[in-house]
Amino acid sequence: MPTQPSRETREAEREEARAAHQADREPTEEEAQRAEDQDLDPDVVEHEREMAERGARQKGEGRIP
Repeated sequence: MPTQPSRETREAEREEARAAHQADREPTEEEAQRAEDQDLDPDVVEHEREMAERGARQKGEGRIP
């Protein structure tokens, strides 16, 4: 069932949309190292490569510039 947001809700959404957005913090050295040390699933790596190639050939919306 559709709803009708109030004027206050719409204004709050506009203010939130205009607010500056940024990450809360950079990863710590330990977090960055743990991410680098992860073993990647070969099937996932292959799938990501295929999707990147497909996206590069995409026309219109979804195209990777």
